[in-house]
Amino acid sequence: MVGGGQLARMTHQAAIALGQSLRVLSESPDDSAALVAADVRIGTHTDLAALREFAKGCDAVTFDHEHVPTGHIAVLAAEGVKIYPGAEAIVFAQDKQRMRERLTDLGAPVPLWRPVSSVSDISDFAAMVAANRAAKRATAGAAQQGSPAQRIGTGEAGAEDTGWPVVAKAVRGGYDGRGVWMLDGPQAAEELVVSGTPLIVEERVPLRRELAALVARSPFGQVAAYPVVETVQKDGICVEVLAPAPGLSEERALEAQQLAIDLANALGVVGLLAVELFETEAGIVVNELAMRPHNSGHWTIEGARTSQFEQHLRAVLDYPMGETSLTAPAVVMANVLGGQPGGMSIDERMHHLFASDPGARVHLYGKQIRPGRKIGHVTVLGDDMNEVRARAVRAAKWLQEGE
Repeated sequence: MVGGGQLARMTHQAAIALGQSLRVLSESPDDSAALVAADVRIGTHTDLAALREFAKGCDAVTFDHEHVPTGHIAVLAAEGVKIYPGAEAIVFAQDKQRMRERLTDLGAPVPLWRPVSSVSDISDFAAMVAANRAAKRATAGAAQQGSPAQRIGTGEAGAEDTGWPVVAKAVRGGYDGRGVWMLDGPQAAEELVVSGTPLIVEERVPLRRELAALVARSPFGQVAAYPVVETVQKDGICVEVLAPAPGLSEERALEAQQLAIDLANALGVVGLLAVELFETEAGIVVNELAMRPHNSGHWTIEGARTSQFEQHLRAVLDYPMGETSLTAPAVVMANVLGGQPGGMSIDERMHHLFASDPGARVHLYGKQIRPGRKIGHVTVLGDDMNEVRARAVRAAKWLQEGE
C-alpha cells in the first residue's frame, strides 16, 4: 500500500487475518502504518524510482490516498504491476473537473458546475444559477397553479435570488474542508482568483444532510455494497458516521447503492469506492468520490460482517467479496480529534473511558496530537440510534478533552 497513514495502518491489521503481509511505502518511519507494519519502505509517492523499487515482489499495489501521479501508475501497470485502482479510474478522484465532466456525461446527479478562471466567470455562473432557480420556480408554480403550499415551497416571496453564494473548489488536492471556499460575492471571488489556484465552481446545494455510499469492486467485476450511512460534518471535517442512515427510505437507500455500483462499473474502479452524497428535497446529488478505504467506512471494523479494510484487500487480490450486513441495528463512529495540550495523557483518558463505557471500541492511529487533527476514532454499537450516538460522541469528546 502506497501511503503510511491510518488507512494503511488499519488495512495492515486486516491483512494479518487474511494471512497476508502488507508492505507500506511511507514518507516517514513515524507515520501511522510505519509504526506497526513489518515491511516498511521509506519514499515518496511522487518518486517513480521509489515506486518501482517498492512494487518489486508485490502481488498487488494499492493506495491509502489519491495523490500518486497517474503517469506513474500507468508506467507501473505497463511494466506488469497489478496496481489498483488504475490510472484511468483514480484520475476521477484526483481531479474534480475531470470527475464532474465524467459524471455529467454519465447522467449522474451533480450540482450545477463550471470551470472558471476569472471573477467574471464566477459572476456569470452565479447569474446562471439564479436564472436556473427562477425557471424551476416558474415551472413548479405553473404545475401547481400557484397553490399556497407551492408558493411556500419555492422560496421567499419577493426575495431576490442572485445565485450567490457559490462553492469554489480547487481542481486538485484538498481534503477535510481544505481546498473548498464559500464565495458570497465578487470581492471574495477576486481574492481567490488572484491566488492562481485552478478552480471549478458549483451551486450551493440546499441539502438536508450528507450521506455516503460505500461499495467494493473486484477485477472480476464482483461488487458489494454497504448500508448507506449519514455523515455529520463540522468545520469541513467528518465528526460522526451513523449506520444505517436514520430515517432513510429503502427506496432512496437502494438508489444510492445502485448509483455507487453503477459508478464503480462505469469508472472501472477496483477496490473501494466511496460516493459522498448530498440528500436534498429533490433527491441525492454526488458531492465527491474517493477510491480507497474511507472515513465514512471506519464503523465497519466492528459494525459490519466484513470491514472495509478487509473488503478492499479482497477486491485488489480478486477474492470473492465479503458479507456487508450490519452486526447491530445501530452503529455510530465518532472521530477523535486532537485537543489542546496539557491535562491527562491519552492513555489515562482511555482508562477512564473504558471504566465508564466498556462497550466503546477505540482505535488510535499513533499520531502526534495537534488541535483538530484526526488521531483516532470510537465506535459504539447497540439497538437505539440516539443512545448509541450519545455514547459515541461522549467517548470521542472525553478522549479529546479529558472531560
